[in-house]
Amino acid sequence: MTANAIVEPRILLDAVKNVTTGAVTSQIRAKKTFEADVAGVGAVSATVVFEGSNAGRHWEALGTLTLAGTNSASGALFHDGPWAAVRATVTDISLGATVTAAMGF
Repeated sequence: MTANAIVEPRILLDAVKNVTTGAVTSQIRAKKTFEADVAGVGAVSATVVFEGSNAGRHWEALGTLTLAGTNSASGALFHDGPWAAVRATVTDISLGATVTAAMGF
């Protein structure tokens, strides 16, 4: 990627409130960043696993974000592997919280 390259964002999860797996999305570049945030009132926490697959049947964990804070928390990670498809899965979330996750590539 050059210094002038435009990063294309893609929402993987949008304000989800329970344990769930987001829709599968394709990505066109190997280098990508993932970010997630959890929001709510008081103590909030969530665990988000970003996964990749080349065939859409077996999913490999690309990285995990464990988020915790008061009213909100966020985190990010970088991955440099070429996967045909990616998705995000919320494996744990506190009561009343919402999770949003995105990928930039």
